[in-house]
Amino acid sequence: MTVHDGGSAPLEKRRGDPERILTLTDGVFAIILTILVLELEAPNLSSGQSLLSSLEEMLPTFAAFVISFMLVGMYWVGHRDMFLNVRLVNRDVIWLNLLFLLPVALIPFAASVLGDYPSRAAALHFYGAVLIVAALMRTGLYWYLARHPGLLWEPFSTKSRRFGLWVAAGPLAVYTTAILLAESLPRLSLLLYAALPVLYFMLITFLRSDSRTRSEADDFS
Repeated sequence: MTVHDGGSAPLEKRRGDPERILTLTDGVFAIILTILVLELEAPNLSSGQSLLSSLEEMLPTFAAFVISFMLVGMYWVGHRDMFLNVRLVNRDVIWLNLLFLLPVALIPFAASVLGDYPSRAAALHFYGAVLIVAALMRTGLYWYLARHPGLLWEPFSTKSRRFGLWVAAGPLAVYTTAILLAESLPRLSLLLYAALPVLYFMLITFLRSDSRTRSEADDFS
Protein backbone atom coordinates (compact mmCIF):
# COMPACT_ATOMS: atom_id res chain seq x y z
CA MET A 1 0.00 0.00 0.00
CA THR A 2 1.35 3.42 -0.98
CA VAL A 3 1.04 6.00 1.74
CA HIS A 4 0.40 9.64 0.83
CA ASP A 5 0.30 12.60 3.12
CA GLY A 6 -2.38 15.02 1.93
CA GLY A 7 -0.53 16.10 -1.20
CA SER A 8 2.94 16.02 0.37
CA ALA A 9 5.82 13.92 -0.96
CA PRO A 10 5.24 10.15 -1.20
CA LEU A 11 6.57 7.97 1.58
CA GLU A 12 9.51 6.68 -0.47
CA LYS A 13 10.68 10.19 -1.26
CA ARG A 14 10.45 11.21 2.40
CA ARG A 15 12.40 8.09 3.37
CA GLY A 16 15.18 9.20 1.07
CA ASP A 17 15.52 12.64 2.65
CA PRO A 18 19.02 12.83 4.23
CA GLU A 19 17.94 15.44 6.79
CA ARG A 20 17.30 13.01 9.64
CA ILE A 21 20.65 11.31 9.10
CA LEU A 22 22.36 14.69 9.31
CA THR A 23 20.40 15.66 12.42
CA LEU A 24 21.32 12.41 14.18
CA THR A 25 24.95 12.60 13.09
CA ASP A 26 25.39 16.23 14.17
CA GLY A 27 23.79 15.39 17.51
CA VAL A 28 26.10 12.42 18.06
CA PHE A 29 29.16 14.51 17.23
CA ALA A 30 28.00 17.27 19.59
CA ILE A 31 27.59 14.72 22.40
CA ILE A 32 31.00 13.20 21.69
CA LEU A 33 32.71 16.58 21.92
CA THR A 34 30.83 17.33 25.14
CA ILE A 35 31.85 14.01 26.69
CA LEU A 36 35.47 14.71 25.80
CA VAL A 37 35.52 17.99 27.70
CA LEU A 38 33.76 16.41 30.70
CA GLU A 39 36.90 14.30 31.23
CA LEU A 40 38.62 17.49 32.36
CA GLU A 41 37.96 18.14 36.03
CA ALA A 42 39.34 20.75 38.37
CA PRO A 43 42.12 19.16 40.45
CA ASN A 44 41.56 18.19 44.06
CA LEU A 45 44.63 19.29 45.96
CA SER A 46 46.03 16.95 48.58
CA SER A 47 47.80 18.24 51.65
CA GLY A 48 50.93 20.16 50.68
CA GLN A 49 50.31 19.80 46.94
CA SER A 50 50.56 22.90 44.79
CA LEU A 51 48.01 23.75 42.13
CA LEU A 52 50.78 23.93 39.52
CA SER A 53 51.99 20.40 40.22
CA SER A 54 48.42 19.14 40.13
CA LEU A 55 47.84 20.80 36.76
CA GLU A 56 51.06 19.26 35.47
CA GLU A 57 49.73 15.83 36.42
CA MET A 58 46.69 16.57 34.27
CA LEU A 59 48.74 17.29 31.13
CA PRO A 60 48.31 13.78 29.65
CA THR A 61 44.53 14.00 30.08
CA PHE A 62 44.49 17.49 28.57
CA ALA A 63 46.66 16.33 25.65
CA ALA A 64 44.34 13.38 24.99
CA PHE A 65 41.39 15.81 25.04
CA VAL A 66 42.95 18.22 22.53
CA ILE A 67 44.07 15.44 20.17
CA SER A 68 40.70 13.71 20.31
CA PHE A 69 38.73 16.95 19.94
CA MET A 70 40.63 17.81 16.76
CA LEU A 71 40.30 14.29 15.34
CA VAL A 72 36.56 14.18 16.03
CA GLY A 73 36.28 17.62 14.47
CA MET A 74 38.15 16.36 11.41
CA TYR A 75 35.70 13.48 11.04
CA TRP A 76 32.73 15.81 11.42
CA VAL A 77 34.12 18.11 8.72
CA GLY A 78 34.66 15.10 6.45
CA HIS A 79 31.10 13.90 7.00
CA ARG A 80 29.74 17.40 6.34
CA ASP A 81 31.72 17.67 3.10
CA MET A 82 30.55 14.22 2.00
CA PHE A 83 26.86 14.86 2.59
CA LEU A 84 26.80 18.25 0.90
CA ASN A 85 26.52 16.27 -2.34
CA VAL A 86 24.02 13.67 -1.06
CA ARG A 87 20.53 14.15 -2.50
CA LEU A 88 18.92 10.92 -1.30
CA VAL A 89 19.77 8.13 1.12
CA ASN A 90 18.75 4.48 1.09
CA ARG A 91 18.82 1.75 3.70
CA ASP A 92 22.47 0.93 2.98
CA VAL A 93 23.57 4.54 3.54
CA ILE A 94 21.62 4.70 6.80
CA TRP A 95 23.36 1.63 8.19
CA LEU A 96 26.80 2.56 6.83
CA ASN A 97 26.43 5.93 8.52
CA LEU A 98 25.55 4.23 11.83
CA LEU A 99 28.56 1.95 11.47
CA PHE A 100 30.72 5.03 10.95
CA LEU A 101 29.34 6.63 14.11
CA LEU A 102 30.06 3.48 16.17
CA PRO A 103 33.88 3.82 16.35
CA VAL A 104 33.68 7.63 16.45
CA ALA A 105 31.47 7.35 19.56
CA LEU A 106 34.21 5.22 21.17
CA ILE A 107 36.82 7.96 20.85
CA PRO A 108 36.00 9.56 24.25
CA PHE A 109 36.56 6.21 25.98
CA ALA A 110 39.78 5.62 24.07
CA ALA A 111 40.87 9.17 24.95
CA SER A 112 40.16 8.50 28.63
CA VAL A 113 42.36 5.39 28.55
CA LEU A 114 45.08 7.29 26.71
CA GLY A 115 44.94 10.17 29.17
CA ASP A 116 45.41 7.81 32.11
CA TYR A 117 48.15 5.72 30.46
CA PRO A 118 49.82 7.95 27.83
CA SER A 119 53.07 5.97 27.67
CA ARG A 120 51.52 2.50 27.67
CA ALA A 121 51.67 0.76 24.30
CA ALA A 122 48.34 -0.94 24.92
CA ALA A 123 46.59 2.43 25.35
CA LEU A 124 48.19 3.80 22.18
CA HIS A 125 47.28 0.60 20.31
CA PHE A 126 43.68 0.78 21.45
CA TYR A 127 43.41 4.46 20.52
CA GLY A 128 44.84 3.75 17.08
CA ALA A 129 42.58 0.75 16.54
CA VAL A 130 39.46 2.86 17.21
CA LEU A 131 40.69 5.49 14.75
CA ILE A 132 41.49 2.85 12.12
CA VAL A 133 37.97 1.45 12.29
CA ALA A 134 36.55 5.00 12.03
CA ALA A 135 38.67 5.69 8.95
CA LEU A 136 37.63 2.39 7.36
CA MET A 137 33.94 3.09 7.97
CA ARG A 138 34.26 6.60 6.55
CA THR A 139 36.05 5.22 3.49
CA GLY A 140 33.37 2.57 3.02
CA LEU A 141 30.60 5.16 3.23
CA TYR A 142 32.33 7.42 0.70
CA TRP A 143 33.01 4.49 -1.64
CA TYR A 144 29.37 3.41 -1.53
CA LEU A 145 28.10 6.92 -2.31
CA ALA A 146 30.60 7.28 -5.14
CA ARG A 147 29.38 3.99 -6.65
CA HIS A 148 25.71 5.11 -6.50
CA PRO A 149 25.52 8.41 -8.39
CA GLY A 150 21.71 8.34 -8.27
CA LEU A 151 21.97 9.31 -4.61
CA LEU A 152 24.04 12.40 -5.37
CA TRP A 153 23.32 15.88 -6.66
CA GLU A 154 26.33 15.60 -8.96
CA PRO A 155 28.11 12.28 -9.73
CA PHE A 156 31.79 12.18 -8.87
CA SER A 157 34.23 12.24 -11.74
CA THR A 158 36.83 9.47 -11.78
CA LYS A 159 39.49 11.91 -10.59
CA SER A 160 37.26 13.29 -7.81
CA ARG A 161 36.33 9.79 -6.65
CA ARG A 162 39.97 8.75 -6.40
CA PHE A 163 40.87 11.97 -4.61
CA GLY A 164 38.03 11.53 -2.11
CA LEU A 165 38.95 7.92 -1.39
CA TRP A 166 42.56 8.93 -0.89
CA VAL A 167 41.58 11.66 1.58
CA ALA A 168 39.27 9.29 3.49
CA ALA A 169 41.74 6.39 3.62
CA GLY A 170 44.97 8.40 3.95
CA PRO A 171 44.87 8.61 7.78
CA LEU A 172 45.12 4.81 7.92
CA ALA A 173 48.85 5.06 7.13
CA VAL A 174 49.40 7.52 10.00
CA TYR A 175 47.38 5.45 12.49
CA THR A 176 49.19 2.25 11.51
CA THR A 177 52.59 3.92 11.87
CA ALA A 178 51.61 5.29 15.29
CA ILE A 179 50.57 1.83 16.43
CA LEU A 180 53.84 0.29 15.22
CA LEU A 181 55.87 2.93 17.09
CA ALA A 182 53.87 2.73 20.32
CA GLU A 183 56.06 0.06 21.95
CA SER A 184 59.45 1.65 21.31
CA LEU A 185 58.62 5.35 20.85
CA PRO A 186 55.37 6.14 22.67
CA ARG A 187 55.88 9.92 22.57
CA LEU A 188 56.36 9.88 18.80
CA SER A 189 53.30 7.66 18.48
CA LEU A 190 51.23 10.20 20.42
CA LEU A 191 52.71 13.02 18.34
CA LEU A 192 51.56 11.33 15.13
CA TYR A 193 47.98 11.19 16.39
CA ALA A 194 48.23 14.88 17.31
CA ALA A 195 49.76 15.85 13.98
CA LEU A 196 47.14 14.27 11.74
CA PRO A 197 44.46 17.04 11.85
CA VAL A 198 47.17 19.64 11.24
CA LEU A 199 48.60 17.66 8.33
CA TYR A 200 45.10 17.21 6.89
CA PHE A 201 44.39 20.96 7.01
CA MET A 202 47.78 21.84 5.52
CA LEU A 203 47.41 19.27 2.75
CA ILE A 204 43.94 20.44 1.71
CA THR A 205 45.13 24.07 1.78
CA PHE A 206 48.11 23.20 -0.42
CA LEU A 207 46.03 21.19 -2.89
CA ARG A 208 43.55 24.06 -3.16
CA SER A 209 46.39 26.37 -4.15
CA ASP A 210 47.52 24.04 -6.96
CA SER A 211 45.60 24.51 -10.21
CA ARG A 212 45.94 20.80 -11.01
CA THR A 213 44.04 19.71 -7.89
CA ARG A 214 42.02 22.80 -6.99
CA SER A 215 38.66 21.58 -8.35
CA GLU A 216 38.86 18.30 -6.38
CA ALA A 217 40.25 19.88 -3.20
CA ASP A 218 37.47 22.51 -3.16
CA ASP A 219 35.06 19.73 -2.14
CA PHE A 220 36.90 19.38 1.18
CA SER A 221 37.02 21.82 4.10
